[in-house]
Amino acid sequence: MKAITTFGTALGLALGLATASWAGGETPSNPEAKVYFVNLEDGATVASPVTVVFGLSGMGVAPAGTEKENTGHHHLLIDRPPLGQGEYGADELSYGLPADEHHVHFGGGQTETQVELTPGSHTLQLVLGDLGHVPHTTPIVSDVITITVSE
Repeated sequence: MKAITTFGTALGLALGLATASWAGGETPSNPEAKVYFVNLEDGATVASPVTVVFGLSGMGVAPAGTEKENTGHHHLLIDRPPLGQGEYGADELSYGLPADEHHVHFGGGQTETQVELTPGSHTLQLVLGDLGHVPHTTPIVSDVITITVSE
């Protein structure tokens, strides 16, 4: 398989997909793979900045643009519907995850971060993306957790 070297090529490939279903992109995943939060759990109360440690089993981490079987890189979804849901959910599955305040990319292969969050309730979800930021077939996603940031 030829390496995808530009975003335009990746977008062109994604546009050729027949449907935007829960299938994700063209890159297969290990059906036993799991992504999860190592240090946070649903209902936790934390202080900002919030340290988030990403866990992954059944696949490996590689920087964006790396074409290697059973690898990907992390994305953190903040305060948005679960992957595949909401106004742009179908596009995320087929065309890739945008980079904005609700979709944080870790294309360097990072496995933890610190996030500044305002006091109050916030949702978090981890998504593993392939070399072009597109969720795998079948997508590897964590449960959505809700945390409360104290004042």
